[in-house]
Amino acid sequence: MEPLSLLWLFFILASLQPAVARWVLLVQRRRALGVISRKREATVITLIHRQESLSLLGFPVVRYIDIDDAESVLQAIRETPPERGIEIILHTPGGLVLAAQQIASALANHGGKVTAVVPHYAMSGGTLIAMAADEIMIDRHAALGPVDPQLGEYPAASLIEVAKRPGRHDDKTLIMADVGRKAIAQVEGFVARMLEGRMEPDRARDVARLMATGVWTHDHPLQASELIAMGLPAVVGVPDLERALMSLYPQPRGRTRAVEYSPGPPAPTFPPRREMPRSSSDGSRSV
Repeated sequence: MEPLSLLWLFFILASLQPAVARWVLLVQRRRALGVISRKREATVITLIHRQESLSLLGFPVVRYIDIDDAESVLQAIRETPPERGIEIILHTPGGLVLAAQQIASALANHGGKVTAVVPHYAMSGGTLIAMAADEIMIDRHAALGPVDPQLGEYPAASLIEVAKRPGRHDDKTLIMADVGRKAIAQVEGFVARMLEGRMEPDRARDVARLMATGVWTHDHPLQASELIAMGLPAVVGVPDLERALMSLYPQPRGRTRAVEYSPGPPAPTFPPRREMPRSSSDGSRSV
């Protein structure tokens, strides 16, 4: 074969390799989801977004919960029989309040048991979805977060506080503060109504106030002990199958891994044991 033909063959194979790798990974995901679904006897849904940016033509691109995600999750819930359980695996920084509320409402209204699994984190809208579950299985060091609304790059609670301070404020600040008050009231009311089916109404309103009114910064991690203290149905521990599934959602290639590790020192190896010479009856020695 001529060198030019070999070169063209190399380029063709190189261009096909990413597509083949994606297909293989998709098959592995579907197989893993099937195994988990059969073992849990439930419909398993994944909502997994990588927070780290990937380089696309030099621009950082990240994924969040959006309307397309809501549409897909709602379809999966609709196709699940009312008596069948649902397990939703969450790994997300959050996203649109509208999309998160749609998913949370559908899960809260589902007849079967709903379990949310959080291997690492589910912040903001992800927390809103997790609170709709009957059980939250969360890793000991994983975290949920507050659900206080964000208006653009600013927390709604902070805009309200700024507008209260003495002095003149421009119209935009006053308008955003007004929208912020409405957004907090809407999210707080939604969380309270959703939790009232799982705890006492007074407790549900207290939890809704803590989570939605800006008591903490928006990225404040709430780990299992804090969630249990609030009265949320959190259980410490993520099953091995769900943890293994996360490895099938790798960060897109093209960047160097920031973390590498060795599982530990190798097991010590010992030299073969040498037997001591034994004396025979005639005084000679043998080994």
